[in-house]
Amino acid sequence: MKNTDTFSVYDLHGGATYSTINTVYESRLLMWSAFVFQGGDELSKLRYNLVSFSGGKDSTAMLLGMIERKMPIDCILFSDTGLEFPDMYDHINKVAERENITITRIKYKFSFEYLLIDHRMKCRNCNKIKQGFSWPGIRTRWCTSRLKNLPRERFLRPLREKYEVYEYVGIAADELYRLDRKTNQNPYHIHPLIEWGMTESDCLKYCYECGYDWNGLYEHFHRVSCWCCPLQSIAELRKLYKHYPELWQKLKEWDSRTWREFRFDYNVQQLEQRFIYENERLSNGLSITGRDFYREMRSRINGGITNEKNS
Repeated sequence: MKNTDTFSVYDLHGGATYSTINTVYESRLLMWSAFVFQGGDELSKLRYNLVSFSGGKDSTAMLLGMIERKMPIDCILFSDTGLEFPDMYDHINKVAERENITITRIKYKFSFEYLLIDHRMKCRNCNKIKQGFSWPGIRTRWCTSRLKNLPRERFLRPLREKYEVYEYVGIAADELYRLDRKTNQNPYHIHPLIEWGMTESDCLKYCYECGYDWNGLYEHFHRVSCWCCPLQSIAELRKLYKHYPELWQKLKEWDSRTWREFRFDYNVQQLEQRFIYENERLSNGLSITGRDFYREMRSRINGGITNEKNS
């Protein structure tokens, strides 16, 4: 029977929420039920097969491949930061609808915007109250710990008490370097794409062949992550500015309301001025590399045109 409630949200341990995405049909996943392992003289926990699903090309290819091979799946888990591209959310809903599956969404109780700008916290060094965590950086990736890791662990903890949870992770065959990271050395993690020999380009091609194109998102970006991430390259931010003006305006708004610079070298308004200047030079047949470009670009930025927060 069809279920018309697309998002059914529940409070989870007071620190996160989870919901079922696009539950159009009753899930057939739990019919592929866990099976029993023998451990010595005692019966061990049931096995629970969990697919870690981000909606990106690799995790999508992994999920489609597992369904095609009729591999057992008990849960498809999506950690929703609230910061995916709109096309990514459309894609996730499309996968759930077309494959007739249930995708479980977990989400932190506070939004990124609230934590960035409004959350009050005490500064460790000066013992003063600061307004918002402000932009994350390489050493202060609070967004990952708060928006992904914390709700994920709170969701998995009761499952691990009851089951042996095996997690299927979408690492491609040409990303073996990622296996050196401590987080990917968990003995309960399984990497089907590596077993199948599927590279990143293989994954994207397979998804396209299956009818999934993300509305052209991968035509602009090689990898797709949170659209507002300050750790993106200049090239990725340039594409965000060019192809997603509404998101860029939101990025400027947030940057004007918080205290830490977006990047160590530019705030968002300065990046916009750089991209405008690049377009001017390109239209005049001039290069956007080299000393002359950087000298003129910095001169324009430092001329007081760009920095909203300091104006």
